[in-house]
Amino acid sequence: MTYSFSLTVNGATRAVEIEDPRVTLLDLLRERLALTGTKKGCDRGQCGACTVLVDGRRVNACLILAVTLDGAEIETIEGVADGNRPHPVQEAFIAHDGFQCGFCTPGQIMSAIGLLREGETGEDRERIREGMSGNLCRCAAYAGITEAVAAAQRALAAGDRRRA
Repeated sequence: MTYSFSLTVNGATRAVEIEDPRVTLLDLLRERLALTGTKKGCDRGQCGACTVLVDGRRVNACLILAVTLDGAEIETIEGVADGNRPHPVQEAFIAHDGFQCGFCTPGQIMSAIGLLREGETGEDRERIREGMSGNLCRCAAYAGITEAVAAAQRALAAGDRRRA
């Protein structure tokens, strides 16, 4: 049996057909849609490397069955820059050394974008750390990540034209 549905991924509508209803959003993105920026870390929802935004909410793509997302809007790391200009969160991660090896960085950035859109943290470092706690960094770049999220919050509050 074939399952047909459509998703809006990074602003583009994508018609999808899959044979196995157990295909996760992560595997659909990486293997069928060639969006490999979203990383497969633990494949159990524990590390956050696969964080994407589904209808504006942060989710672990490894835990969601793709067939349940008919009509959903998906944002991945590939869709956050404005042409050649990085998203303010991406710029902040670079400026504040919010990464080392880079494996967790796409999930960290997507989680930070979602967190800033939720508007619950402001620049409060403790609230940022708590809000980002679902994303693990094996290199322990947490101080830089926290500073990057706070800096992105400032940049966005100061009037960067783009939404977080």
